[in-house]
Parts: sequence; C-alpha cells; structure tokens
Amino acid sequence: MPARDALDKQLQRFLDHLSVERGLSPHTVAAYRRDLHRYAASLRERGIRDGRRVGDLDVAAHVATVSASTYGDGHAYRATSVVRSLSSVRAFHRFLLREGQTTTDPTAGVVRPRLPRSLPRPLSVDDVARILADPGRDAAGIRDRAVLETLYGSGLRVSELVGLDVDDVDLEEGSVRVLGKGGKERDVPLGRYAREAIASYLTRVRPGLATPRSRSALFLNRRNGGRLTRQGVTGILQEHAAAAGIVKKVSPHTLRHSFATHLLEGGADVRVVQELLGHASVATTQVYTLVTKEHLREVYLTSHPRATRRPQAAKR
Repeated sequence: MPARDALDKQLQRFLDHLSVERGLSPHTVAAYRRDLHRYAASLRERGIRDGRRVGDLDVAAHVATVSASTYGDGHAYRATSVVRSLSSVRAFHRFLLREGQTTTDPTAGVVRPRLPRSLPRPLSVDDVARILADPGRDAAGIRDRAVLETLYGSGLRVSELVGLDVDDVDLEEGSVRVLGKGGKERDVPLGRYAREAIASYLTRVRPGLATPRSRSALFLNRRNGGRLTRQGVTGILQEHAAAAGIVKKVSPHTLRHSFATHLLEGGADVRVVQELLGHASVATTQVYTLVTKEHLREVYLTSHPRATRRPQAAKR
C-alpha cells in the first residue's frame, strides 16, 4: 500500500471534523468524501499532493472537468452536482485556512456555476387529504397513518422522522423533539390529527411490532421490529399516494414542501416557517414564498374574468 501523502491526511482531518466536531450525518459526510476523493484524483493528475499547493487555476480546472464529465450511458452531470462538488472543495480549503495550514483560499476567485431556478413542487391540500384519507384500519394502516400525519403535520425531514424515539413525543403538550442537521435540536408542534394517529399507533400497534431490536425507536418496521428506514417511509408514502390516485412522483420531501407552502398560503410568517423547518437561514425558506406567489398568479389567471380574456368591444 502506498504511503499516505499530505493531501490524504488533510482530507481525512477535514472529514473527521465534519463528523465529530460539526456532527454531520454519515450520509452527508459520505457525500463530501465522494466529492473530495474525485477532487484529490484530479489534483494528483496535475502533480499536486498537498492542499497547500493548490491554486485557483487548479480548482477551476477541476470544476471544468466535472462539468464535462458523464456517468452511466453518457449522461452529463447536472449543474447542481457541479455546484455541490465546488462547495465541498471550498469547504475543505476554508478548513485548511481556519486551521492555519495555509494563508490563502484558492476557491475564493472561482465562479460558482449558475443554477437554473427550480422551485419545490408541493402537493395541493386536496391531494394531501386524499393520501391521508384512509391508509387502513389494520396494524399496517394505523402505523402508516401515524407516519404520514407526522411527516405532513410537522414538516420533518425523513431522516428526522426515522430518528425519533418514543420519548421524543409529548402527546399531552402536542410537540415532538427533533434532532436536525448539525445535531441541532428543535421542538415542533404536533397537530390534532398527528397526535391522535400517534396515540393510536402507540397503544394499538407498536407493542405488537416491538422486539429486542426496537429499543426506543418510535416507528418500527413489520419485518423484525427494527427502526423504520428512510426507504421504508418512502415506500409507505408512494403506496398510499398511488392508492389515492396521485400520478405525480412523490417523496417524503414532497410532504415537507407541502407543509411549508400550505403554512405560507395560510398566512404564516416566513420566519416562523424557518424555525419549524429547522433552516439555518431564512433565505432557504424564502423559496417557498416564490411557490405561493406562483400559485396565487395561477389562481388569478384562471379565475378573474379580466385576467386573460380580451374584453369585447362595446357596441355603438
């Protein structure tokens, strides 16, 4: 095995920093690792084996390489993938700068590729109601209703939902304690429907699913009583969306989008929605205000008698 060079050691220190000090999830750290391993390979092809020797032209060359790369059957990487790769590289070099390993940031002058604006695609209130209408009265249906009502009623990320323990839920107060990104905790209200669905699940279903594998997990799978997974939640949602006749593609994040959009359409303040979603910056939340504006415009154009129709000339 070849000896580890300076770049290897620097990258490992950075990944350890993300995992241990910043408390990022294994999934997020793995994404950084993939981006940075590809970056390291690009640097070594240019004869660079130390992050302190990287210049802005080296970073720009890597971004250009990623932009021109393909995967699978010749599919080009999307602009979002290129931007994410540059973000990972930028975070790495800023880490070296903060740690006093270097005095310059070679990513500072590299232009971030322009992204096409992609707005979230929320479900309508009626579509959500159809999905939640009747998942069934058997054990699976009662559990599924609790899962879906909690997702939509609290706007949780799917990773937050599957990470819930029984003690995180306070049905009397009507709230749930959530461990969000970066290990940050927040309390999120639970509406009446979600509280009733969880209460029914806890008394009528969870005891029958529980095994030694369950430990304190709130939502359990039916196979071995272990903690429900992200894939399991996605399958539950897609099953009930199909049963409700929803033809568009839906995911747990679709319900999170819908939660935020419906709150704003109902008059909620954007900063309140920011806190409920656990966004670090209100700028992230403001994308939902664009969705509601587009919805208002669509309703106006299809509903107002003088919005699109050309008025007939008056007879003389």
